[in-house]
Amino acid sequence: MADLFWLTKTQIERISRYFPLPHGVPRVDDQRVVSGIIHVIRNGLRWRDAPAEYGPHKTLYNRFIRWSRMGVFNRIFAGLAGRKGQPDRLMIDATHLKAHRTAASLLKKGLFPVVSDAPKVA
Repeated sequence: MADLFWLTKTQIERISRYFPLPHGVPRVDDQRVVSGIIHVIRNGLRWRDAPAEYGPHKTLYNRFIRWSRMGVFNRIFAGLAGRKGQPDRLMIDATHLKAHRTAASLLKKGLFPVVSDAPKVA
């Protein structure tokens, strides 16, 4: 598949210092897994729709969830953003979501889970 996304060795070397140390069992190829995570997120795919070249979709998902909870990706982004000099590329995200007009009434009808401990208004 020609449209696969692969991080280069140089890119992996730049971010590998932010990766957590493996505990006991060696990790699956970081370049393959991180490239797969980026491919899934970049294309808005479901994890199970990840191309087989990146390995099992469960591995991609588990690594993404584990490293997200550990703050690995936040450290990578902060480290890359804090780099000195002019950036090679700037990206602007203008994504917005439009809610359906009935979405506002879900809380009133009790169809949305209560997320606070505040008492309900009668």
